[in-house]
Amino acid sequence: MKIYVDLFCTWFKIGLFTFGGGYAMLPLIEKEIIEKHHWATQDEVLDYYAIGQCTPGIIAVNTATFIGYYQKGILGGIVATLGVVSPSIVIITIIATLLPTFQDLPVVKHALSGISIGVCILMVTSILKLWKGSVKDKVGIFIFCLSLTIAFIFRTATVWVIILAGVCGLIFSNIKKLEEVDE
Repeated sequence: MKIYVDLFCTWFKIGLFTFGGGYAMLPLIEKEIIEKHHWATQDEVLDYYAIGQCTPGIIAVNTATFIGYYQKGILGGIVATLGVVSPSIVIITIIATLLPTFQDLPVVKHALSGISIGVCILMVTSILKLWKGSVKDKVGIFIFCLSLTIAFIFRTATVWVIILAGVCGLIFSNIKKLEEVDE
């Protein structure tokens, strides 16, 4: 039973003190998971982290689930996941409870407006980083333009845009391989 309490409390602490997303939590994961509890090695944590990035969902939740599962199976995964999401649930509940009381105050309105602008800047920065890492040639530009057109003009669901972009990437990759074989 102690392992479940340790899993929950450790991941609760990681969820509570990690600001800035999944990348910001890596040092705390290393300290707690590798050094303090010895639940995983450095390589295992990096593997779980990489898998957590590749699977749908939040990196912190995915990583907690993988490490919890690695320790104590399905129940361990559930307990670790509950631990990492609980702080967010509590904080969001408090904010949702208090916000209606204070949302009409000018200082709160201005703060929320500033936060919205900050979030937009972070999103633009992320888009530019993704652009630099993903769009490297004419094919990438074509897939980007096609995806943008389908998403905004035809208002297609995101999942279909992603699937279409993936299929286009596979098609162009196979065409490139065939051209290389012919040469």
